[in-house]
Amino acid sequence: FTFPAFFWPLLAYIFLSLISALLSVNQKVSFKDSKELLLFLIVPIVYLGFTEIKILKNANVALLISGYASSLYVIYTYFFETARPYLRATGFVGQKMTQGGLLMLFCCMALSIFLFSKEKIRFLWGAAFLVALFALILTQTRSSWIALVFCAVLILLFYKPKTLIIIPFALVLFYFISPKWIKERTLSIFSLKSKSDQPRIEYIKAGIEIIKDYPFFGTGPDTVDIVFQNPKYGLSELARKNVHLHNNILQTAAERGIPTLIAWLAFIFLTFLSLFKLLKNKDPTLHAFTVAALGALIGLFIAGLFEYNFADSEITALFLYMITIPFALDRIQGKSQESTT
Repeated sequence: FTFPAFFWPLLAYIFLSLISALLSVNQKVSFKDSKELLLFLIVPIVYLGFTEIKILKNANVALLISGYASSLYVIYTYFFETARPYLRATGFVGQKMTQGGLLMLFCCMALSIFLFSKEKIRFLWGAAFLVALFALILTQTRSSWIALVFCAVLILLFYKPKTLIIIPFALVLFYFISPKWIKERTLSIFSLKSKSDQPRIEYIKAGIEIIKDYPFFGTGPDTVDIVFQNPKYGLSELARKNVHLHNNILQTAAERGIPTLIAWLAFIFLTFLSLFKLLKNKDPTLHAFTVAALGALIGLFIAGLFEYNFADSEITALFLYMITIPFALDRIQGKSQESTT
């Protein structure tokens, strides 16, 4: 079988991660964490398992329904259970940053299908975008907010470049109509003095030192938090309570080694390159999925500069699904054309 080009760096990532687990400072912890590598089977399952457009459409309808359910539940819990302004909404996953990351990815899919698809269901996707956007705001997940802005810029750029003017107006409107606590959360993006930002600065310094100490295979999957308890890395008591370095690049290199980081970056690069090539196909459905996948890729990478989101199994699963769908549809269309000639 011919898989998408990005699948091969993923295999290298898996192989190197298992070596890292074998050489880990705590093999038991690392091999337990390595079970999440099975999530990468989503790529061949979607690519080979979706043999008809009907199957793909049904899967996306299921995603649409789950997106509505997740978003509405976030809104419900915030207003009827949380009921306190400064608390952040969670949802089914129970973790605000994971919930924010999922909603960000879903917003990419919803906005892209609404703008590019020619089918009537696109209006349901458009409404889903607004509901999910509101839910995302309630999670107060700044990394996902920033990522969604980049996603929206990319999607509108491919749609109609002139529509980019909407984004600054939307951001200004969002700020001025937001309640006080949302305004404060928004402004904190531009400050390094909040108690959640200070540890991130510490993690950068500690992460670099850990990479120097464990350059080839890292400390082992899911063991960085064990290693950075050592006073030599200079983390404050608050920073030592966390379980990762709040950054995909730093965390991957620190716990799995520089070669694994190179494999991960190759995966990101080849995914972008392969999706960009698919843009030549102007089929409305394929174009919508391709732009959505590009948005998801940019979103995951941008949010991952502030959060180790590639470790969240829920986010990884949705992300892998989104980036594989365009190639599955392209494969289906290619086979359909072959059968008619």
